[in-house]
Amino acid sequence: MKRLALTFAAALLATQAAGQEFIVGLGYSDYSDGNASDATAIDLEYHLKPFDQRGNFTIGLGGVLAADSEENVFFGVGLVNKYQFNENWFAELTFMPGAFFEGSSNNDLGQTLEFRSLLAFGYRFNPKSAISLGFQHKSNAALSSVNPGVNTLTVRYHHSF
Repeated sequence: MKRLALTFAAALLATQAAGQEFIVGLGYSDYSDGNASDATAIDLEYHLKPFDQRGNFTIGLGGVLAADSEENVFFGVGLVNKYQFNENWFAELTFMPGAFFEGSSNNDLGQTLEFRSLLAFGYRFNPKSAISLGFQHKSNAALSSVNPGVNTLTVRYHHSF
């Protein structure tokens, strides 16, 4: 599984082009199941150059590799939506279906297929760097009878290429 995650990250990084972005997020995951172990979290994201722009709104594709101190791992790919309020402030909304692998049975989210949604608000310091605060939720959308979900709050650093 670690080899697959490293291959995924390397493939995303190898596709650099103008308008793309690499994001590192650090935070805390709160598992909804009372028996689960909450954990510190790290997210590595890569957003490809947006394929559509309408005014201040862009839409593109991206991928995420997320892990936490309880050895839970998620990787997914999906849509990245951004709204630029002005030159500096922005909002981001992503939806990324993917695979979740729990580190222990206490952190079971119900099945391997899980959906990650994220809402973040950020500030761009210059054309190459920004910071944001993101709230994300992972769940299997009730596709399984077990569906506790996990919420994660992250502080995220963005580096644009």
